[in-house]
Amino acid sequence: MENAKILAVVCGKSITEADVDAMIAAMGQRGQQYNNPQGRASILDQLINKRLLLADAAANLYERDAEFKAELAQLKEELLMNYAVKKAVDSVRVTDAEVKAYFDEHPEQFKGEATVNASHILVDNEALAEKILADLKSNKISFEDAAMQYSTCPSKTRQGNLGEFSRGQMVPEFEEAAFALQEGELSAPVKTQFGYHIIKVISKSDAKPVQFAQIREQLKEKLLQDKQQDAFRHKINQLRIQYPVDRY
Repeated sequence: MENAKILAVVCGKSITEADVDAMIAAMGQRGQQYNNPQGRASILDQLINKRLLLADAAANLYERDAEFKAELAQLKEELLMNYAVKKAVDSVRVTDAEVKAYFDEHPEQFKGEATVNASHILVDNEALAEKILADLKSNKISFEDAAMQYSTCPSKTRQGNLGEFSRGQMVPEFEEAAFALQEGELSAPVKTQFGYHIIKVISKSDAKPVQFAQIREQLKEKLLQDKQQDAFRHKINQLRIQYPVDRY
């Protein structure tokens, strides 16, 4: 059998390579950091510890403890409830035709947004911002060099560039100034909660409608969630009719 190599035996029960693989897989993306000799040894230790604790629990008859039984009953209720929810929405499906129909019927949601690609220089006082701006306008220093020399923003390592952004991604004062500028234009010092910014717009793009291929999978997931929520609400309404509920 694949990965059947025995790595340890605890109380007569084997732990194999396959057990380690399964635990790493169950951790998802985080599990990849354990997929090396040191990490796999750590996982093996965890599996050994688990077997030892289970053996100790069996020897001490913990399953008979009233406290354990109460916790088990509560866990069983949670599992049953989650399973009932799963059964209520299991049959919900969204077809490609439904996704396309929603896209076609709601063009206002997919009209896209205007964007700006901008750089900035951030300093902590207005006087320094004014001095830098004067030096930029008189060509004593380039914007890129000034950003690397003066800016307190981490973007200084990229010569002040912030990349492309749309409305709602920056603080209001910065956003208003950036979108009002033309390409290549410099702003006067703009005060925000972070300090004083000199903004330079690199490029601007008008809103472009989102193409169906770009949004199809994301939209399908949204419609599926919406239909699942509707199915869940419908199920709850049925249950409220089927079973008595007295509120005081």
